[in-house]
Amino acid sequence: MAFEYAPAPESRSVVDIRESYGLFIDGEFADGAGGRIKTVNPATEEVLSEVVEADAADVDRAVAAARRAYDRVWGPMPGRERAKYLYRIARIVQERARELAVLESIDNGKPIRESRDVDVPLVAAHFFYYAGWADKLGYAGFGPDPKPVGVAGQVIPWNFPLLMLAWKIAPALACGNTVVLKPAETTPLTALAFAEICQQAELPAGVVNIVTGAGETGRLLVEHPGVDKVAFTGSTEVGKQIARSVAGTRKRVTLELGGKAANIVFDDAPIDQAVEGIVNGIFFNQGHVCCAGSRLLVQESIADDLLAALKRRMSLLRVGDPLDKNTDVGAINSAAQLERVRQLSELGTSEGAERWSAPCELPERGFWFAPTIFTGVSQAHRIAREEIFGPVLSVLTFRTPAEAVEKANNTPYGLSAGIWTEKGSRILAIADKLRAGVVWANTFNKFDPASPFGGYKESGYGREGGRHGLEAYLAK
Repeated sequence: MAFEYAPAPESRSVVDIRESYGLFIDGEFADGAGGRIKTVNPATEEVLSEVVEADAADVDRAVAAARRAYDRVWGPMPGRERAKYLYRIARIVQERARELAVLESIDNGKPIRESRDVDVPLVAAHFFYYAGWADKLGYAGFGPDPKPVGVAGQVIPWNFPLLMLAWKIAPALACGNTVVLKPAETTPLTALAFAEICQQAELPAGVVNIVTGAGETGRLLVEHPGVDKVAFTGSTEVGKQIARSVAGTRKRVTLELGGKAANIVFDDAPIDQAVEGIVNGIFFNQGHVCCAGSRLLVQESIADDLLAALKRRMSLLRVGDPLDKNTDVGAINSAAQLERVRQLSELGTSEGAERWSAPCELPERGFWFAPTIFTGVSQAHRIAREEIFGPVLSVLTFRTPAEAVEKANNTPYGLSAGIWTEKGSRILAIADKLRAGVVWANTFNKFDPASPFGGYKESGYGREGGRHGLEAYLAK
């Protein structure tokens, strides 16, 4: 008999959302010349606030402010002094952790347990980690006296708004660069809260600038002649457009794009442990994860037993209010993303795959999709090839390790993979053959600021995190 949980909602009173926000330029919030965009709570469709859709003049002001700060203050500043600011930011993030977690869940739709226990702690950890590097860049392996690149234009996605901000801003500032960052149009609120943290930390004006807006604002930032370094996390389609736009320029670029990760379960794997890893790999953050384990490759001899255990586990997943501490799967981030998840799922059914969704009662308002698995999937199915970016798992089988590797690599993506087996020798042998930037062994979706992250093929190029994450922000 399953336990019944009483509602355990986190209070919204810890956040104070303004009716509207300006742009954060040169250390101050300022009005923008462009129009306004509404940001909504995906769990309720409630309008939370309005933000500016920055235009070319706004982007010009932000880049100019970043350039002044780089030339006059931040670039010449000794690394040990920059480290103090990064450390101060990390401490303020810790102090405001509850507020930031609630704000992230309201704006993004992810469960409060994930915002509270994963996202925000990792944000602080990244700033602490790169604060430690700021005065040690000469020992990072990129030359005895590496210099910053200049002004970094950074565009981040909506799935991990605050964490992706930390992945981008922390190494850039540690190396002596200044930043103009554009958050996703559907999740700008924690980035604007971070702007307040920059003020609270007394970060010099212009070191961090935040311009809100949609795709056109991002294009203006990426193509701005005053930007020296472009960093982008998002879809492969947009990443290709960015690569074309910066080709032939002096700009440096790193791209962290889509994925279609294989989670490989061998016949000697502990099934219960593997099931937990499968659930975490695809249903964490509603499947809104570029490195999600969206393709399950299970050895044929244990497929029936594993699928039965997986369905039992999925039946216990709680879908609902992101602010309820008992919620496992929250809301899909937007109506547009929900429509894409639905279309690709319906396509899977029409192509002959067998669909099974966890029994759950979805709220009447908001953007919701039940955790779903497809069996009888072949390599030719679009649901096995295209990134769905939702709580949808495609299940394929294999007989031999060689077949598992061939199927795992049969994708245009190469961001991550997982291996489940009790044999260490098998883990090392298989990992060596997988064309994936990150390979997890008997776990999935584990991140550490000291560990580099990035992909191959259409999953992008460059690395974020760890010592490797400094390289793109240092001139050679």
